[in-house]
Amino acid sequence: MDVFNFSPDIYLGFLLTFIRISLILFMLPVFDVEGLPAPWKAAMCMILTLALFPSIGLSAAHLPAHPFALAVLVLGEVVLGVVLGMSVRFFFAGIQSGGEVLAMQMGFSMITLADPLSGNNTGLVAHFLYMVATLTFLALDGHLYLLKAFAGTFQIVPPGGLTIRGVLLPEIIRLSSMVFTFGVRIAAPVMAALFLTEVALGLLARTAPQMHIMDIGFPLKIAVGFFFVGLLFVIISNESRSFIDGIAPMFHNLLKVMAPAS
Repeated sequence: MDVFNFSPDIYLGFLLTFIRISLILFMLPVFDVEGLPAPWKAAMCMILTLALFPSIGLSAAHLPAHPFALAVLVLGEVVLGVVLGMSVRFFFAGIQSGGEVLAMQMGFSMITLADPLSGNNTGLVAHFLYMVATLTFLALDGHLYLLKAFAGTFQIVPPGGLTIRGVLLPEIIRLSSMVFTFGVRIAAPVMAALFLTEVALGLLARTAPQMHIMDIGFPLKIAVGFFFVGLLFVIISNESRSFIDGIAPMFHNLLKVMAPAS
């Protein structure tokens, strides 16, 4: 391939591909790591653009000539990236919300740490489950499914073709229910075990009032909590696999809502 004999249309089409990749890619989870040097991000966007551009083949006709129209195109790409990134973040937010509930039940609600990935303070159990979910997501090639689904966005919504319809908001609200459903699926087994532990401690306090239940109650709840948190790995793995299999259909439904009218 002779890069010095490319026509201006090919360069402009390459620029369109690079704009979408650079604006959307790092709004998706796993790729938006805080602290990653900017040259690394730029190099990754360039490599992905070089890999995707030959199969996409965008025309330079999508690139507007007026600066205002170009700004509108970039804004549309940002909105598209926010919607797609938010739809994936709902899954990880559900994992974290379940971890926060478990931390409160186990007595770790006051223990927080700085998350180096997001730069925010998060609970100990929530951060642990988030890291487990992220590693499971990567081990199951979820990042590759994300890139595959992302590459298909060019066929459904071409650059500058974003259309906001009234059905987009109900679709996002429906996807946001994942935060609650995943949180319940993660927290429910451990909460049930901790509830039974509380019942057992209450019965023990009634039958043996001379025992110091507070001295053994907290260590016992922590031990039971961490034991069942370890058993959550299977649930997180199954939920991650189901979510990864549904990434492409989820993106397709969202993009159909934002696609230009045919």
